[in-house]
Amino acid sequence: MERFAADPTASIPEACDGWGETIAAYRFLGNESVDWRDIMAPHWQQTRLRMQSEPVVLCLQDTTELNFNGQEIDGLGPLSYDSQRGMYLYPTYAVTPARTALGVVDAWMWAREKRNKEGQREGPKESTRWVEGYDRIAEMAQEMQGTRLVYVADREADLMPLMQRAKHLDHPADWLVRAAHNRCVPDQGKLFDVVTSEAPMGEISFTMASRHGVKERLVRQQLWARRVELAAGKGSAVTVSCISDASGTSQSGPGRRTLLRLGRNEGCLRAGQEAATGQTKPERSAQAHCTARRLPGAQRGRRTRCESDLEGADQDTARR
Repeated sequence: MERFAADPTASIPEACDGWGETIAAYRFLGNESVDWRDIMAPHWQQTRLRMQSEPVVLCLQDTTELNFNGQEIDGLGPLSYDSQRGMYLYPTYAVTPARTALGVVDAWMWAREKRNKEGQREGPKESTRWVEGYDRIAEMAQEMQGTRLVYVADREADLMPLMQRAKHLDHPADWLVRAAHNRCVPDQGKLFDVVTSEAPMGEISFTMASRHGVKERLVRQQLWARRVELAAGKGSAVTVSCISDASGTSQSGPGRRTLLRLGRNEGCLRAGQEAATGQTKPERSAQAHCTARRLPGAQRGRRTRCESDLEGADQDTARR
């Protein structure tokens, strides 16, 4: 195990010291009486202990493809392209607002079914994992009375069932989701236009680190923050705090608009207002406040079968 940890990208024969150790490793990994969640359990436990010592923890969720194309492995399924074979991993990664990694606290791992004659995949919808992901974070909040947990997800999680679930549970953990849909605001119009209909509250600037061949650059963002109600069907509504930005750089013109939805607490909206007016550091605009309560019947590491295609991972939400 020490050699695996020292070189995690090496193959099993490369990491092992001799053929005997290689065979032992394959036997260990192939032991049907040991589940992958059993192996992860000590790490999950230690991660939660580290989380309890922090005032605020961001619980980041996104999907990763495990591509085993060309390898003779049973139980694999198609990936984003049907010609690829592998599995999907959906972890929850705990970090502090200062970007200190605390560990993984939860994970799903599954293989997709092949499409049937109608072009559909059998099994539960893949979007279910976002709602159940919030359930796991909400359950942890009960064990961490002194820690504020913030569920952070990208545009795939812009789902009304997720917002309704958080409302039904009385928001035991806050949530922060990047918007994908320009939803209707009852009697007011479309969400993006409503939030930015008034003058911006202020402007912040920061340096965006270089990535993927793009040079480091200065980013300036105008901020809007507003409390709105979103239509949730059958005469019901969900109240959310929205923070929107329009950005530009010192080398180019205006960038894309990003809208973030936060939990029910007014502290979320105040944090965005303070960031825009210079009363606090911009990093605090993504922090929120929560109370905790126990969820009935929550389970860890649930497996699912999937239906819909995945969008590409977007790390901007986690970074902001």
